[in-house]
Amino acid sequence: MTNCCGLLTEKKEPVPLKSIDAQLEVKDHVATLVSTLNFENKEDKPLETVFVFPLPGDAAVCHFSAQIGETHIVAEVKEKQQAQEEYDDALSSGQQAFLLEESDESPDIFSLKVGSLPPGESATIRLEYVTELAVQADDGLRFCLPAVLNPRYQPQGPSVQVTSVPASLVPYSLSFSAQVSSPRPISKIESSCSLEPLQYLNADQTQATVKLGAGHKFDRDVELLIYYKDAHQPSAVVEAGQASAKPGSLMGDPVVMVSLYPEFPQSVMSSLAACGEFVFLVDRSGSMSCPMNNSTPQETRISSAKDTLLLLLKSLPMGCYFNIYSFGSSFEHIFPTSVEYSEKTMKEALEKPLKHIYSQACIPKHPRQVFVFTDGEVGNTKEVTDLVKKNAGSHRCFSFGIGEGASSALINGMAKEGGGHAQFITGADRMQPKVMQSLRFALQPAVEDISVSWGLPKGVSATVLSPPIKAIFQGQRSLIYAQLTGQSSEEAVCSVTVKYSLAGHPSQNQLHFKLKPAEDSGLTVHRLAARTVILSQPPPPTNKKIFKSYF
Repeated sequence: MTNCCGLLTEKKEPVPLKSIDAQLEVKDHVATLVSTLNFENKEDKPLETVFVFPLPGDAAVCHFSAQIGETHIVAEVKEKQQAQEEYDDALSSGQQAFLLEESDESPDIFSLKVGSLPPGESATIRLEYVTELAVQADDGLRFCLPAVLNPRYQPQGPSVQVTSVPASLVPYSLSFSAQVSSPRPISKIESSCSLEPLQYLNADQTQATVKLGAGHKFDRDVELLIYYKDAHQPSAVVEAGQASAKPGSLMGDPVVMVSLYPEFPQSVMSSLAACGEFVFLVDRSGSMSCPMNNSTPQETRISSAKDTLLLLLKSLPMGCYFNIYSFGSSFEHIFPTSVEYSEKTMKEALEKPLKHIYSQACIPKHPRQVFVFTDGEVGNTKEVTDLVKKNAGSHRCFSFGIGEGASSALINGMAKEGGGHAQFITGADRMQPKVMQSLRFALQPAVEDISVSWGLPKGVSATVLSPPIKAIFQGQRSLIYAQLTGQSSEEAVCSVTVKYSLAGHPSQNQLHFKLKPAEDSGLTVHRLAARTVILSQPPPPTNKKIFKSYF
């Protein structure tokens, strides 16, 4: 199997994609990306092609349109089978048609079918999506524009050879710019790629813009890290409803997005003893021999996974329990059951091949923490995350995406469903703080009895749109979306309170905010809230799939 990202014919032959222009707008910790793709048919006959590309697994696609000559086409969201039938009918009648689909196997893979593109004709595709930016161990907000769509293995399929695309063969270029704004000053913006100097747009440095350096080949992920001063300040953004939408509906009412950074009582944290059972699950499939990225081809994903595992092992507290498993076409484990951590057992573990996890009974008084290291190249993301969710009552899952192109749907999905935390390791420079943060979270006891309550003025009510909070970690952001119904003064003071139990000690965190809507926020918060509602719905009773978009 070869890398399948790009514009392809039905025979998997490449079609010249002339350029990609990506415009990123970041408001605090929410990002909106508008991508414009330009390509042309250089054949002497009409061409049907497929453009396959990755998106963040938790993104909400909110616009898709195409321009061919003077014709402008704006997409409509329809049930998947109906959309496919209408696309086929359009092609059979000689009409131009486009079809954007989310993969059945993984929600971070989208395919765009470009049907009946005339000879010599150019087409421009515009795709827009919104997503939340994850907070990193060093308090940076991470945005990643994936350049690589790694092959995804099906568990029942035969082993396949994986090859990467050399930089010299990337047939198109990328122009990328980002505009960032926040209530707090922007301290710096870093990237895995060369950037032009950061340009501040105002005196208090709350607005800035940055661009990719000239001549960038889209041969590796574009990772952007945004740092704000006082990043851990809780906040609430109220967004006004759409004037044309029906009052009382999701799009017609105001929606609030609450960002909390819980701080646990020091008296409770200092009294807790470090304990636990740590099970490390390491991917040793063929794709793990690929380079971490194109800029450091000598560093492989498996070597990075080993380095990450070694750092974790050396940091475990004495007296806890651990085991190591590995998986590829089969699975094995080092110890029949988890053993007590000591200098002797750690050395013994490191001398043996990495093995896959084997199911075993939990050890009393040592809550089990499962650490998964993988590049995410599997074709059954939903099955894996469902399995993690099923066992979340007795296992917390902490996931590490190794290398560029790691599936965000799999890595984030496992951590979300398993009540843990996700990290992405793309190089050795930021490995240690990420590893130590996940270990610190794993040593923290599970927070229980989480509840959310609202203090609102008379006549106003809140309907929580987010699924129940499953995990809370010290200083880590928790997001809550809620629809606000009713009328009151914009200056009215509201509150939201999160209560929980930490090691048997009741605790709470509270945030006060006003009902006044934010300026120039558009419908970003509404779209993210709508995505949250869609993803929390049970699956349809048939095998038909509703496309995950909100227009």
